[in-house]
Amino acid sequence: MNFLRMTDLDLASKRVFIRADLNVPQDDAGNVTDDTRIRASLPGIRHALDAGAAVMVTSHLGRPTEGVVSPEDSLAPIAARLKVLLGIDVPLIANWVDGGFSVAPGQVVLLENCRCNKGEKKNDPALAKKMAALCDIYANDAFGTAHRAEATTEGIARFAPVACAGPLMAAELEALGNALTQPRRPLVAIVAGSKVSTKLSILGALADKVDQLIVGGGIANTFLLASGKPIGKSLAEPDLVAEAKAIIDKMRSRGADVPLPEDVVCAKEFAATSPAMLKSASEVGADDMILDIGPRSAARLATMLKAAGTIVWNGPVGVFEFDAFAGGTRAIAEAIGASPGFSIAGGGDTIAAINKFGITDKVDYISTAGGAFLEFLEGKTLPAVAVLEERARN
Repeated sequence: MNFLRMTDLDLASKRVFIRADLNVPQDDAGNVTDDTRIRASLPGIRHALDAGAAVMVTSHLGRPTEGVVSPEDSLAPIAARLKVLLGIDVPLIANWVDGGFSVAPGQVVLLENCRCNKGEKKNDPALAKKMAALCDIYANDAFGTAHRAEATTEGIARFAPVACAGPLMAAELEALGNALTQPRRPLVAIVAGSKVSTKLSILGALADKVDQLIVGGGIANTFLLASGKPIGKSLAEPDLVAEAKAIIDKMRSRGADVPLPEDVVCAKEFAATSPAMLKSASEVGADDMILDIGPRSAARLATMLKAAGTIVWNGPVGVFEFDAFAGGTRAIAEAIGASPGFSIAGGGDTIAAINKFGITDKVDYISTAGGAFLEFLEGKTLPAVAVLEERARN
């Protein structure tokens, strides 16, 4: 991929508009409960400030109604957190699209929730042109939104004098690109989640590329069903059994594999207090719910991961939030942390598992993205990336 990088440009005295992904979880009082995405955006902001740029940053937060900025949709808590992390004042600017605010070189302002602007989600060209007029350089540093063609992710990049990738965006694209286009073999992918339907296309795409495709969670239950194993009342999608079989067959035709659990941890009810029962995958009762993989399965997958050249991880393999059903995901996490292979992980639940099991420093690259991460792995064109490549060519 060929695109301009913000870190290669002269930013001195330039007005730099950074589209960041500061969409972080908050408690009922509006306090930020996990600032991972904010911290991930700091290098780009600091670089622009240190280079002497006048810096404007914006982001979406939640799912606001266009044209309305309610207290729960405001970036005020984000501005407060940025002030602490940067050690400088970060004014929050409302009604910013038409300008009317000032920012000097070496200063940064946070522009209120961009999805509150009418036309943002529909990528209105008139809105994008107004935003582009605010800056000399537009930098997209929000890979997590790269799969969406919106005014602050795609439209503004068409009209800004210069459009480039921020350091987080560039790092995401390089890490993901290397993992898929030039992987060290064996290439092992872990795709887990509640439903096959939400990840069917990514499973199909990876089945053409990877040496081992590890499935987990409700997805694994559907694959177990496809292999003729009983799953009791476990979460699954029986109507997608044929698709699961097709993916297994595709992998086997290439000499690859979809290793399914041989033992599982079950419960009678979905609750943290439910007694955990270890069973063979062929002995799951009609009233059992599979909530984790068993220790034999975990050990087999751990051996596979420790021998991998490249690992792509999206999704925990069990209900790791409940300690009694966290063993499988813990084993996977620890094996990835111990593997000499290049590892890249993405998705909110995956990051939560990484944090819970203390392997943050042992994963080579942790993506802040969810949907964009999956769509990139699938081989789809990401609109916000495509426009940066187009601008670099022209």
